[in-house]
Amino acid sequence: MIIDRLWLTDFRNHRSTELRLDHQVSLITGRNGHGKTNLLEAIALLSGARSFRGASADALVMAGAAAAVVRAEVVRDDRTSLVEMQLAPGKTRAQVNRQAVRRLRDLSDVVRVVVFGPDDLDLVKGAPAGRRTVIDDVLSDIDVRFRQDRIDLDRILRQRNNLLRQAKGRLNPDVASTLDVWDSQLGVVGEAVTRARRQLLDDLGPLIEQFYTSVAGGTDHVALRYHCSWGTATLTAALSEGRVDELRRATTLVGPHRDDIVIELNGLPARTHASQGEQRSLALALRLAVHHRITSVMGDPPLVLLDDVFSELDDHRATRLIDCLPVAQIVLTSATGTVPPGIRPGLVVEVRNGEIGEVG
Repeated sequence: MIIDRLWLTDFRNHRSTELRLDHQVSLITGRNGHGKTNLLEAIALLSGARSFRGASADALVMAGAAAAVVRAEVVRDDRTSLVEMQLAPGKTRAQVNRQAVRRLRDLSDVVRVVVFGPDDLDLVKGAPAGRRTVIDDVLSDIDVRFRQDRIDLDRILRQRNNLLRQAKGRLNPDVASTLDVWDSQLGVVGEAVTRARRQLLDDLGPLIEQFYTSVAGGTDHVALRYHCSWGTATLTAALSEGRVDELRRATTLVGPHRDDIVIELNGLPARTHASQGEQRSLALALRLAVHHRITSVMGDPPLVLLDDVFSELDDHRATRLIDCLPVAQIVLTSATGTVPPGIRPGLVVEVRNGEIGEVG
């Protein structure tokens, strides 16, 4: 998969940007705050995933504009597809070859990306939500059934939590009967999501250890562990047992939305026991493992986005990371305009105040 051309209209600080990307390596340069990362963010959104910067649609639309538009020509197997997305507060629409896409996540059937960013350190040391998102994004890319299960999970949790809030701590027959229905549905979907996550961790485990060794050097042991919020009982049983507490707190306390993926280094949680250098290498290894897994399942390498990654690495780790980068289309940013030896951009673009400047 290759993104050949990209258009942005009223996207963040890009009023009207058109760019033809190199099919191998494109380098986006420019001072901080001028819109380099905005280009990468727009590309990533075309995969149907949320903004990797955690931004809402409101933040993506240029001030004074009603909506932002991101368009791209995507080439795969000598066929070109036009992918378009319109982002507006409260409403985002997408289409492929002028045909509306029912679910944004279905865009990943056309555009797949893996993002490496300076905030990836939080994947190791941060809250569980970031790790769950990475795993769920991979599964949504490679498993259509999981994609639907994940949508169903969000819907069930939203409606079940609404019921718990409306109950105001009181368990009358109507509330109990409705909760039974939601508990049954959440049990089925929640356990399906958990099974898929566990299987993916089994597949990623050896890969992340391999890539960690390549990036960091040494012979440390890396493992991924799934921490389930409901222990060994079934999810439905755990929901029943915790009903009184959930009514009191007006929220669902157990389920896949409360689970964690624990990254271990030499048998200890990396979140608390690894150095920052080790944590950064683990984050890189996780992204590399994810890219490898998607490629092996789908037979087509995702586009690689590197957002100012090398500025956070010492020379040794930077060199090792370059050696590990997959054969895929790469778009990277650099505030200094320089990249380590081994990166050979076929296109260099300078962004100034949301506009394309010099092109090399």
